[in-house]
Formats: sequence, C-alpha cells, structure tokens
Amino acid sequence: MAYLFTSESVSEGHPDKIADQISDALLDNFLAFDPESKVACETLVTTGQVVLAGEVKSDTYLDVQNIAREVINKIGYTKGEYQFSGDSCGVISLIHEQSQDINQGVDRGKKEEQGAGDQGMMFGYATKETENYMPLALDISHKILQVLAALRHDGTQIGYLRPDAKAQVTIEYSDDNVPQRIDTIVVSTQHDEFDEDENMLAKIKEDIISILIPRVKELLPANISALFNDHIKYHINPTGKFVIGGPHGDAGLTGRKIIVDTYGGKGAHGGGAFSGKDPSKVDRSAAYAARHAAKNLVAAGVADEILVQVSYAIGVVEPTSIFVDTYGTSNVDLSDGEIAKKAAKLFDMRPFAIEERLKLRNPIYLETAAYGHMGKQPQTLTKVFESPYNGRIEKEVELFTWEKLDMLEAIKSEFGL
Repeated sequence: MAYLFTSESVSEGHPDKIADQISDALLDNFLAFDPESKVACETLVTTGQVVLAGEVKSDTYLDVQNIAREVINKIGYTKGEYQFSGDSCGVISLIHEQSQDINQGVDRGKKEEQGAGDQGMMFGYATKETENYMPLALDISHKILQVLAALRHDGTQIGYLRPDAKAQVTIEYSDDNVPQRIDTIVVSTQHDEFDEDENMLAKIKEDIISILIPRVKELLPANISALFNDHIKYHINPTGKFVIGGPHGDAGLTGRKIIVDTYGGKGAHGGGAFSGKDPSKVDRSAAYAARHAAKNLVAAGVADEILVQVSYAIGVVEPTSIFVDTYGTSNVDLSDGEIAKKAAKLFDMRPFAIEERLKLRNPIYLETAAYGHMGKQPQTLTKVFESPYNGRIEKEVELFTWEKLDMLEAIKSEFGL
C-alpha cells in the first residue's frame, strides 16, 4: 500500500537557526585564530537579547558581541520593528574555561591517540532517491526556504518578507519506496503588516505558488520536478497573520533543530547537536564521518540505501561499535554485519583520524548552520576573519568535505564491484 512521508526545514531567520549560526560563527573565529581551540558554545536568543554560554579552551580572545551582531544583521534582523536587531540587541557572554576533567580525556601526547570528547552514538545516512543522496522531502524543504531567503534578500519580487519561515513537504511513495508525487506543501513565512488583512493571505499564497515554487522546480532534475502537480495541497501561513516572529515570537536555542540538520526523520539520529562544537566533539565529527561513509557506500553501489552508526566512550580512542543497515537494498552478497566490518576497514573512525581526513580543524562551520549540514556541494573558498585583538587573517578552506565522493574506487575494490 502506498504511504506518505514528511520532512520539514526552517529558514536562516528561525530563532533556533539564529542561535546555531551565532554559535558556529564563534567557533569559526576561534578556529581561524587558534586551530587547536576546544569549543562548546551555546546561544539563546529572545526579544532584544542574546545570551552566549558554554566552555572554551583557546589561546585567542574574541569580540564575541560583535561577531553575534554581524551574524544577526547578515540574516536580516536589522529593523527595530522586529523587536530583535543586530545593532540594538543586548549581548551577554557567560562563556568560561573548559573543564580539565573533560580535557584530560581528549588531549594526549600523540594526536592520533586523541580520545572521543564524549560518549554517544552518531548516525550517517544516504539514499539513491536524489542526486545528492539525501531524502527527497527534506531536500525539497531546504530548497523552498533557500529560494524564499533569496527572494527576501533581493526584495524586488516579494517585498514584504521577513526572516522567520518554515517549510514542510509530504511525498507519496509506492510500495517499493519510489516517490510518486508531492502530496502536500506547507510554507509559513513571517511578513510585514498589510494595509488590508483580508487580502494578505491571498497575496502571500499567490506569490508562493506562482513565484517561489517555479524557482524551486528549476533547481530540481526533471524526474523530481515531475512530482509537482496541479493537485498538491498547499497550506500557506495556515494560522493566518504571521507578523510577530523571530526571537520576539519564540526564543531560540542552539541545537534544537537536529532533524532539520540531518535527514528529516529518515535514517536515525543519535541525539547530539552539532553547532557550536569543535571537531573533538564526536557528536559533530563522527556524524559527518558516518555521512561520508554512507554516501560513498551508496554511490559505489554497495546498497541503494544505507544507515551507518558509530559509537564512542569518552576519552577512548577506538569507537565502541560500527553498525550498518542496508534496509534490504544491498547489492552485494554479504550480510549487513559483514558490510560493517569492511566499512570499518575502509573508514578510520578514530577522532583524530576523522579530523585529519575531513579537514575539520578549519573555520568551515557557519555555512553548515542553516539549510542542513548534509547534502550540500563541497567547495573551496577563502574566508576572511578580523579581530581587534588578533588582526586580519585569510584562510582558504574546504567546505562540506564529508560530501566528497572520494572513496569510490577503494570501496569498489574492497567489495569487488
């Protein structure tokens, strides 16, 4: 029997995502000026206020208030009527030194003996249903909000948009798990006051369907674009008026959108958030490594869909387990346990090995903090960091290294493909 599956995404102006972006901007600045920094930075945003908290061990000092304000302004919170603005909000820093009890289990005499920064299990997932090996409903949800943000920043076609927004996509699948059609699209977007409320909802719905959705379809391959049809149920701002939003409408916290950040409810999630954490925290680095493994295994043809789990004990170098689930889609004559053993041989999951392989001790994290940590295109660019205490620094960095398909030949050789 056919079934429905739904995923959601949130915009860069959603309160939780503001918090994520501030935390990752702070992390990037710490790593830019001191690559060995240990950072666990949490952010709270609410009406007119930003609170920074957490633990840091670093040889550098930052103007954390200015960094937070720059992030907020870049997102688009620049007007007093939003009740939250980068130029006027209060910024309180409660950041303090990392616990020595934790640090002694992580830092070792030899870097390759670095222990895991915490216990826990992390998951990576990949599926063949999209070109970037991501779940389709989440991929479309992200694209809806990325296009919406582009329209907002441009301001020429839809001039009333404000930064806070959410999207949700429901897809109908066949019995053999093939997408058949898009059933429902939900978009809730913050907006300016309208002169006449009775025309507000009709205008917003018309613009979303006639301006935004065609642009989203242009970003998709033909087979996915064909899933859009005249029978999609649209729920556009279903509660009605959405003028009060952002941190004035709801408080935001780092790490509250972990399913948006990963696979939209497909596969699994270990529970640990990513943003604000340096790569010694396996919540982040091992989740990226597991995605790297899953994506390369699927792309190499081992299976059409793969979930990889890796687990750790705090301060221990080797992972406590590596697990693989192919959901019955394996293309090789091996059990999932045998596939897991080969994957463990191909992908070194020790914390320092992950940092080195994926080049994680670089300031690459702000770009992950909105519209998903997985599924984006790897790229190299130069980032500039300026500090009243440390001067100006330019760094060429590789973004989204865990999305690179750089293990295909090794996998094919190991699996005889």
